[in-house]
Amino acid sequence: MNRLLLAAYPEPYRSRQGDELLACLAEAYPGRSWPPPREAAALVRAGVQARARAVADDTGRPWWLDGIHLAALALAALALVPYLQDVWHWALRIDPGQHAIAFRFSGWYPWAEGPTQTRLLPYGLLPLACLIALLRGRPWIALPAAAAMIWAGATSHGRILFGDEGKAGLSYYGLGAPITARDLVLSGTLCAACAVLALCRSSRLRRRSYGWLAPVVLAMFMAGSLHIISVSPAFQRGLFVLEATALLGAWVATAATGDHRWLIPVAVVAVVRTQAIVVQPEGFMRSFPELVVLLLLIAPLPALAVTAQRRQGRALAE
Repeated sequence: MNRLLLAAYPEPYRSRQGDELLACLAEAYPGRSWPPPREAAALVRAGVQARARAVADDTGRPWWLDGIHLAALALAALALVPYLQDVWHWALRIDPGQHAIAFRFSGWYPWAEGPTQTRLLPYGLLPLACLIALLRGRPWIALPAAAAMIWAGATSHGRILFGDEGKAGLSYYGLGAPITARDLVLSGTLCAACAVLALCRSSRLRRRSYGWLAPVVLAMFMAGSLHIISVSPAFQRGLFVLEATALLGAWVATAATGDHRWLIPVAVVAVVRTQAIVVQPEGFMRSFPELVVLLLLIAPLPALAVTAQRRQGRALAE
């Protein structure tokens, strides 16, 4: 189990010092397959810092480009969240019955029996395709998918193709207000970010392995098997834990390097979600108090900026 902790470190570190680290853990905690929680947290934090330094020291791409890439990945994941159950059921041809998210069920699938076909494909395939393409550093593939998200939300001509879900039905992104596909701020921002990335040379973009899709597949399996929809309070609080962990990771990376690239995705997601709350105050989900949610969205921005400035000041002083 100690080897799982090594996954937090970059590959060059694992190849050089991985065996030494495992030997130290075995010597310090004989007979244990996992160190104490405090030690495990310290190792994970050190791994995140090592990854952040490796990213910041990479001169192959400017920091702002990497930040936009991270922002596009965050928005694609955010857009996929409400459709995890839906895409899983569609891919495996599972009839969710009464657990279907809020839209008409008749003719859900092309192979479903019924007088009409409400849709042919789930809307969630679009952000999923966008996410996979961005992970592999192929924004020219993600750009059409993001543009299709705008088209599906701005027109009613795609009802047979993608159905009504995401437009008339409930969609939900985090601890804010419901965001349906008709709200084009998220899809428009995602499309703009993909366009910027597509204009740059693909060799300048970071390519991540398909292993990063393992958490996505696991989330789809959990949502599809347990019929957990995104408006469930348990789902919202679980997503809050993930987002808090991501914010903590961004703070650790910023404190270790003084780099501003992690501020870009945090700011973009905060703007998109805050806009939804401001535009639809009556649609607030109230899984947490409104003031708490707004503080959680806005407070990380100055915190990351101040952290980066202080780290750069210490670096100059040294």
